[in-house]
Amino acid sequence: MTTLESVFTLKSGCDMPVLGFGVYQSTDALSSCKTALKEGYRHIDTARVYKNEEACCAAVKFWKENGGTGDIFLTTKLVGRECPADKCKAAVEQSVERAAKYGLKWDLFLLHDPTAGPEKRLEAWRVLEDAVARGEIRAIGVSNFSDIHLEEFKKAGVKIKPDVNQIEVHPWCQQRGIVEYCKREGIVVQAYCPLVRTQRVDDPVLQAISKKHNKTWAQVLIRWSLQHGFSPLPKSDHPERIRENREVYNFKLDKEDMAELDALDEGRDGAISWNPTRHM
Repeated sequence: MTTLESVFTLKSGCDMPVLGFGVYQSTDALSSCKTALKEGYRHIDTARVYKNEEACCAAVKFWKENGGTGDIFLTTKLVGRECPADKCKAAVEQSVERAAKYGLKWDLFLLHDPTAGPEKRLEAWRVLEDAVARGEIRAIGVSNFSDIHLEEFKKAGVKIKPDVNQIEVHPWCQQRGIVEYCKREGIVVQAYCPLVRTQRVDDPVLQAISKKHNKTWAQVLIRWSLQHGFSPLPKSDHPERIRENREVYNFKLDKEDMAELDALDEGRDGAISWNPTRHM
């Protein structure tokens, strides 16, 4: 069974903690990240478009200056409109400088989406490869990419294959084709929206399994993600929920539980975010 200390060793050689902490639309990323680090999270996921990269870095610096030990894994992303090579270079440089101001370096830098189109996606990827070569960032990956997008990179003969594909994944939107492709290619699947933004709290199957294990509905969903081999990124600004969301290692969903949750899949209709995986 995985633990809070469990990691994925990426192809780049980086150890990425399996459980991450998301800060999308956080009302106070600095405070929430401080709480998460205090509770034992060692993996924070942000993005340029979230406008809280600095808050995340400041929280890590605060933690280190106040007795925190060990490594914290930091992820950020750049969006499609930043993907022409010149804009991408400027975006990467800006984010690298933000982290450096706090004595930090991004462990993982992702292309946030595929919306720039085939040529600009590849241009942006080359920029990230160059940043890795210069030692500015440690590993690179993608988000919201389909197997078609990933196959384009493979056929183009990229120097560095994506370490991670961060996609919307939960029982109602399982994106099985993309997941299967990533597993075949050794790409770690990170699950964003693992708690479905609380939109399925009253689902009778989820409630029954929650009651059966005497766990919260959120803990059940995170456990489902972990048992499928994903890297879930739960988000909360409430200290008690941040704590609860990491208390998922003292129980296990049985085969019946997993089968019942797996049966909830609604395909793309189950998505609750933008999920631009079909963008060509």
